[in-house]
Amino acid sequence: MAEARVERRLAAVLAADVAGYSRLMGIDEEGTLAALKGHRSELIDPKIAENRGRVVKTTGDGALVEFGSAVDAVRCALEIQRAMAERNADIPEDRRIEFRIGINVGDIIIDEGDIYGDGVNVAARVETLAGAGAICLSDNAYQQIKGKLALEVIAARVLELQPAFRCSHQFAGVGCEPALAGALTEALRAAGLPE
Repeated sequence: MAEARVERRLAAVLAADVAGYSRLMGIDEEGTLAALKGHRSELIDPKIAENRGRVVKTTGDGALVEFGSAVDAVRCALEIQRAMAERNADIPEDRRIEFRIGINVGDIIIDEGDIYGDGVNVAARVETLAGAGAICLSDNAYQQIKGKLALEVIAARVLELQPAFRCSHQFAGVGCEPALAGALTEALRAAGLPE
C-alpha cells in the first residue's frame, strides 16, 4: 500500500505573541483580553488580509500567519507595529500590549488547514528573539526582502519603535550572520541612529 504524500509548499511564516502577556493578565484579565480582542478585530486581522496573509491559528496571546511572500509578511508586520506604537502612545508603559514578531521563509507541511515543519519552527524561534514592539527576521526572510524593502526604511522603523536602540548593538547575540549584521548596522546609521 502506497503512503499518502504530505502537502508541502514554500511560505513566509509570521509568528507573533504579546510581550509580558502573563504579567498583563495578572494586572487586569478582563481589560487585557478586551484590549487584545479590539486590536485583533480593528487592526491585526484587517492588516493581515490587506497583505494577503492567512491566519492559521491563534493561541491566547499568539498568532501564526502564512503569507505567499516575505515582502507581504514584513510589510504587514511593519504596519502592525507602527499602528500599535500609535495606539500605545497614551497608555501607561506597564499596561501596553506590545507584540513580538518573528518571520521566516521556509518549507512547510499543510495538514487540515494547519501548518507544521521547520519553516514554522524557525519563525517561532526567531519570534522569541524579538523585543517588545520589534520584528526579527530569519536570514531566509531577509534574503527574500533584500532590495525589495529598503533596509533604511526598516531601520527608520527600528528608531521609531525602539528609540533607545544604538548602532553599537551586537547583532551576533541573536545569531545574526556577520554580513547581515554589517548591512543592518550600516542601514541603521544611514537612518540616523545614534552610535
